[in-house]
Amino acid sequence: MSSIDKFTGRAPVNDTLMTRESWKIFQIMAEFVEGFERLAQIKPSVSVFGSARIPPDHAYYKLAEDTCRQLSDAGFSVVSGGGPGIMEAANRGAHAGKSLSIGLNIQLPKEQSGNPYQDISLNFRHFFSRKVMFVKYASAYVVLPGGFGTLDELAEILTLVQTGKTRRIPIILVHTAFWEGLVGWFSEHLVAEGMISPQDMDLFKLVDDPKDVVTAIFDHYEDRGFEPSAWEKEILLDL
Repeated sequence: MSSIDKFTGRAPVNDTLMTRESWKIFQIMAEFVEGFERLAQIKPSVSVFGSARIPPDHAYYKLAEDTCRQLSDAGFSVVSGGGPGIMEAANRGAHAGKSLSIGLNIQLPKEQSGNPYQDISLNFRHFFSRKVMFVKYASAYVVLPGGFGTLDELAEILTLVQTGKTRRIPIILVHTAFWEGLVGWFSEHLVAEGMISPQDMDLFKLVDDPKDVVTAIFDHYEDRGFEPSAWEKEILLDL
């Protein structure tokens, strides 16, 4: 039987659970405050994504490390998820370069453990607050091969840019052979069936070489600086 009171439309309140839920607000607030305070000065930065399951001897690991070393030497702080695999390679490459290496670590029951190549290390319990930090200060998104988490971050930034909830930034998919099946599906089904507009396919770019990642970012900002405009800052306030 339903536990909803038909007169009030409410279920009985579990006071203990309600108290815990209320206090969660402060934990979430603390994650945002620390993130804003520590990341606001890292600009320009690039958020980098990829699989946690890639070993150091894998070609994707080297690709990520080389890419992020070049980004770091070009003056970009590199932000990764702080874990193993491609995230470690990203931090490792950035740490060896001239700019900061940042890890936004997430507490998980398995798989995630912080890598040792982080100049700035933040820890999150909540995916949603961590996601905001990836987007808010990023001048670009660089997405290497990965699984559900990587696809989640890719879909997140594409949605935010498509809907105007964040500013237009370069979204770069690295390693064409890995991504071309998904991109083909976008075109053959999402565009063809009217789920997205044809121009939405221009929101991202496929590249293969680390130097082309850096070039694509500089090309995007050729006629403007990396600092968000006044209008873009207003958008980012409501992210």
